[in-house]
Amino acid sequence: MHAPPPIPAIPPSTVTVAHALELPALRRGLPEVLAGADRLDRPVRWVHAGEAPHIAALLKGGELLLTTGLGLGARPAEQRAFVRALAERDIAALVVELGARLPALPAAVVDTARAAGLPLVQLHREVPFVAVTEEIHTELVNAHYALLRRADGVHRRCTEALLDGGGAPEVLRLLADFTANPVFLEAADGRLLYAAGPDPAPPGAAEPLQVWDGLRRTDLAGRVTVDVPGQAPGGPRARLTVLPVHAPLAPVHRAAADRTAGLLAVVLLQARQEEELAARGRGDFLTDLAEGRLDPADAPALARVLGFRPGPGPLLPVVLGAPAGPGRDAGPAALTHAVQEELAAVGVPVLLGVRLPEGRIPLLAGLREAADRPAVADRLAAALRAGARRVRSRPPVVVVGSPADWTTAGGALRHAAEAATAAAGLPDRPWYDARALDVDLLLSRLRAPDDLASFVDRVLGPLLTHDTTARTPLLPTLDTYLRHAGRKAETARELHVNRQTLYDRLARITSLLGTDPDEPEARLALGVALRGRRLVG
Repeated sequence: MHAPPPIPAIPPSTVTVAHALELPALRRGLPEVLAGADRLDRPVRWVHAGEAPHIAALLKGGELLLTTGLGLGARPAEQRAFVRALAERDIAALVVELGARLPALPAAVVDTARAAGLPLVQLHREVPFVAVTEEIHTELVNAHYALLRRADGVHRRCTEALLDGGGAPEVLRLLADFTANPVFLEAADGRLLYAAGPDPAPPGAAEPLQVWDGLRRTDLAGRVTVDVPGQAPGGPRARLTVLPVHAPLAPVHRAAADRTAGLLAVVLLQARQEEELAARGRGDFLTDLAEGRLDPADAPALARVLGFRPGPGPLLPVVLGAPAGPGRDAGPAALTHAVQEELAAVGVPVLLGVRLPEGRIPLLAGLREAADRPAVADRLAAALRAGARRVRSRPPVVVVGSPADWTTAGGALRHAAEAATAAAGLPDRPWYDARALDVDLLLSRLRAPDDLASFVDRVLGPLLTHDTTARTPLLPTLDTYLRHAGRKAETARELHVNRQTLYDRLARITSLLGTDPDEPEARLALGVALRGRRLVG
């Protein structure tokens, strides 16, 4: 899947008081700002013209009020009350046209507007109020249309992401980029399914999970919450929330969230999508922990947000590699469901995630004490393998890391993940100890520049050439002999040959390679070459 280009955060398209004063209809009146010059960025929701003394009661807020001053009142007390009422209604600005009846604004009006922070503008020339109203309303309609076009742009990019093989995480990330704020999808029961933040994140920004844990129960002003409809009547299937922690949210962001909710409703109709989505969110957390993008001090609280409460004992990192086979293996949603069903009977707290790009499933399990590692590893591995076998044809690889606390869990999880890659192709086992795969991991890192292939050829080349045409290949004999540390009786027993046959084969190996497998340095080189051959063969 090719990631769509990020959507830039666009400032809200709206009409401000400053913009309205620059329009031709008001410019002809020679406007002069007497108060609130630092607040001319206020948005204008509507334009209203009126002369009633109690006109504030007719307004809703955000209006640009046009008047000739008939309703101001004759006494300073009336004038101050008139301006204070408009400020309390939070209108955008008061525009007064001067004329023969009102050649100048009273000092009480100007002083009160300045004290209240209300933009006050006087017009030195007469203008038709209807022309001002029509012009600004046209601007408002155009601005609204621009908002809709921007929201449509988000919808188009999200649709392209889905058609390109993406899912709900990709859609949520696009919305987070557009709003420049964290975005959250929660199930109808309040369970967090996925959290996404803008990329790049603002300097010093908290992780989306930290934001959710701190602000989900607060009545944060300006937040946008949209229901994601479901098939069954009686309530939403999920809820989409955008929290304005980095930048304020504008109407365009609500419109984009509305359209995104419609797409998410379609995505969540697919079987077990909510389950997979939650697992991908946990996978992102585990990956961030493993790659050092999370402060270990914050990890326990974030894990609790995801439902993981392991207790005071050590943590056990485990990684399942379940590669797809050549047939019609089930997708990640079915794999996640099958593995989680099997894990439910293990009896230990588990935080399981999914990492689709790498094709693996990382998890952390809670232990009572480090001594429980072998027994718990056996149970976890059996459950993971059973779940993987239900939906995948190729045998899975399970790697168990070292017990850790939250400070070291990231490194232990990363080690297990890297070891799972190195274990691909090894003989099938219930589970591999990550600590026993360090040589394989080192060799896998040497594979790229062909140094490993050259080393294998130097050490084993003549034997490999012999085995290409020989009726009885000798490489299995050497491998078995080294695995049994040169113990000939055990080697012969595993190969099902008599002692003399084994001696003959070992003599032939020594002759071909020009080195004695019983020499310590030769045994080390041969053992490393045999393990490296699996990676380059």
